[in-house]
Amino acid sequence: MSTAALTSLVELLALTRHLGEPHRDYVILGEGNTSARIDDTAFWVTTSGRALDAISDDGFVQVRMEAAQTMLRGGDLSEDAVRAALIAAKVDGTPEPRPSVETVVHAVCLAQPGVRFVGHTHPTAVNAITCSPDYERLLSGRLFPDEVVLCGPRPLLVPYVDPGLPLAREIHRRLETFHATHGTTPKVIYLQNHGVIALGASAHEVRSITAMVVKVARILIAAASTNPRGEVRFMPDAEVTRIHHRADEHYRQRVLGVRA
Repeated sequence: MSTAALTSLVELLALTRHLGEPHRDYVILGEGNTSARIDDTAFWVTTSGRALDAISDDGFVQVRMEAAQTMLRGGDLSEDAVRAALIAAKVDGTPEPRPSVETVVHAVCLAQPGVRFVGHTHPTAVNAITCSPDYERLLSGRLFPDEVVLCGPRPLLVPYVDPGLPLAREIHRRLETFHATHGTTPKVIYLQNHGVIALGASAHEVRSITAMVVKVARILIAAASTNPRGEVRFMPDAEVTRIHHRADEHYRQRVLGVRA
């Protein structure tokens, strides 16, 4: 195993166990998956069905980036064909263990500029928002400055799509639109009726983003409960932009180890 592969695996293992710790309420049982880019040709991803809190280094497999991208660009595939393609995409080519069904989602996210680690979780508080009929409205603004600092000025919202390859293709399309509109990569992707994805330059950044989106969800739930119409008070857009571009906040981001 190369030094780059070993280093990224060690960091990913620690991140994955952290996200899976039961007291955090980010995932239960076999929920959630994580990944880390090794280099431009390969990445680590969790295997299917593994509980994150008790995962060991044999709970990850190396996947070839080009093979995953080929699945993304190809035609419709049956479930059996998807399973076969995921196995074929493994660096070692062995049939077991199987890569996560969300492997191509991770390939899409890891291909974004500056992204080296990805954490996909299903926190109870976040899903209380993503399963709400007011999902888009509740996530349409920023609540407080530190949310902007850690999670950026805006998230990407994705409507419910069947997990796996269909979801990867929808996220890819929406990321392209996000880039064209805002000229940047989101740090947070909310999946309607599903969960959340944190995109980070480091494992530490993914941990920080995930913790912040859970805090945000709890505040949204509490704030919406204070009035009959479920309204919340968002920061003005001009103030969100100001926080996002402030030099002192960029300094704090460097200290915190997160991307500007």
